[in-house]
Amino acid sequence: MDSNWDDLRVFLALAREGTLTTAAKALGVSHPTVSRRVAVLERQIGARLFERLPDRFVPTSAGEELLADTQAMEKAAHSIHRRSAGLSDTVSGTVRLSAGEAMAALIARHLAELRGKLKQIEFEVVASHTLANLSRREADLLIREQVPELGGIVARKLGRVAYAIYAARDFPVGRLAKGDPMAGLLDQPWLGFDEDHGYFPGQSWLHERLGNRRLVVRVNNWLVLQDAVRAGAGLSVLPCYLGDPDPALKRLGGVITDVFADQWLLVHRDLRALPRVRAVMDAVIDLFQRERPLLEGRT
Repeated sequence: MDSNWDDLRVFLALAREGTLTTAAKALGVSHPTVSRRVAVLERQIGARLFERLPDRFVPTSAGEELLADTQAMEKAAHSIHRRSAGLSDTVSGTVRLSAGEAMAALIARHLAELRGKLKQIEFEVVASHTLANLSRREADLLIREQVPELGGIVARKLGRVAYAIYAARDFPVGRLAKGDPMAGLLDQPWLGFDEDHGYFPGQSWLHERLGNRRLVVRVNNWLVLQDAVRAGAGLSVLPCYLGDPDPALKRLGGVITDVFADQWLLVHRDLRALPRVRAVMDAVIDLFQRERPLLEGRT
């Protein structure tokens, strides 16, 4: 058998996705292309690779055997791609940085400064809650609140983010009591995240104190939440690096000591010595050190 890697990639995508439509979307090709490539591969091998069920494609026993070998080939191809990138000795090219939307907004505020220091580097900043796959070069660097248990990942702690309660500058609130940050505020309208994003910092803390009271607005994005608070829709818990610099917001009390999130810079070990990636890593680490008072709510 003399199968080419493109046909095997199509086979692998169909095995993972289960349908021609989703596999085609994942590969960026047409629906008929996936069907044709799989048919060609089956003729070359001389065996059916998939059972065609009404709602999906399921690998046959022959397909399962080929799947294991193809996954190993894919892993080797990704490794070659990463290692070949590391052979460059110039601080130039593109660096892809993935972070949540709030942290991506913080990075965006400093892009002019970063570009001023690293003029030969093009930045791609991706705002996403999902964990980009560093092994497949979906991103070169990640900023995340947890370190995933994945092989080949190197993590550097950037700092700790503090959270506080914020309202619009002209939102009417009574006199705040010292100590409990929620004292006197329970009857105010509160904003927060929907159920799917209840794991975000501050949400469990907020729900515990609201008891049976429901959030009047629920969102899935920190920047949308910030805009809703700015518009006067109610109060919410925000990271201090979003709330404190915003002239349309006011902080109600101090930082919430029980709510915080550590920030980690993640890179694949094959890429950490790549000059352009190393340069951006150093610049991001320096940025977080300088912005530590803002991140910790001490401005």
